[in-house]
Amino acid sequence: MKTKNITLLLCLLGFFLTSQAKPKPKLLVFAKTAGFRHDCIPVGKLAMIKLGEENGFAVDTTEDASVFTPDNLKQYAAILFLCTTGNVLDDAQQAAMEGYIRGGGGFMGIHAATDTEYDWPWYNKLVGAWFLSHPKQQEATLLVVDRNNPATKHLPEKWIRKDEWYNFKDINPDTHVLIKIDETSYEGGKNGDNHPMCWYHDFDGGRAFYTEMGHTKESYADPLYLQHVLGGLQYAMGTGNTKKKH
Repeated sequence: MKTKNITLLLCLLGFFLTSQAKPKPKLLVFAKTAGFRHDCIPVGKLAMIKLGEENGFAVDTTEDASVFTPDNLKQYAAILFLCTTGNVLDDAQQAAMEGYIRGGGGFMGIHAATDTEYDWPWYNKLVGAWFLSHPKQQEATLLVVDRNNPATKHLPEKWIRKDEWYNFKDINPDTHVLIKIDETSYEGGKNGDNHPMCWYHDFDGGRAFYTEMGHTKESYADPLYLQHVLGGLQYAMGTGNTKKKH
């Protein structure tokens, strides 16, 4: 009788441990470039891998667009476009990504993700804007307009940093803006008083988050920036507590 009880307890313990061992969510970091190539990409990839190791998600990095198939994308909680430029996906790969988002997938874009796929209107709505131009790299003041968010709650209301500041065109008005830039604090801004730099939204069945910051290699060693990126990734992967906005 005692042996049966021990066996039963071991079976129950094994079942409990198995049920608790949920697989880690996976992030696909995509950094293919067909235009300008940022020298921050290698350190950016390493920073994303480290964020995953420290925060309980797995990271795959690639510049091979052939991974964009319906079956392959199903394994990922989110896709991160890390400083992609130009036309990086063909028609079939674009269709796979659209299907992935419509199936509830997540997307995050860093910096030059807005300098990508100008002939794909759906992508423009997903990422939230397209790159127009930028002045020289310089220090500027960012205005954190919503600090009730995992990507911004740790930031000061006025975040002063040096980066490459994009001007945008075709801005999607249906996103929730977290950070704007104060054009009086630097030279070369072209979007006026309402110049967004970071936003997120539910889109076409999935989730999308974008941050303009991240041109410089130094960004990927900056704790404030990395915590900002982590908050965006957690929203995109559906693992954070960000209140969804339409």
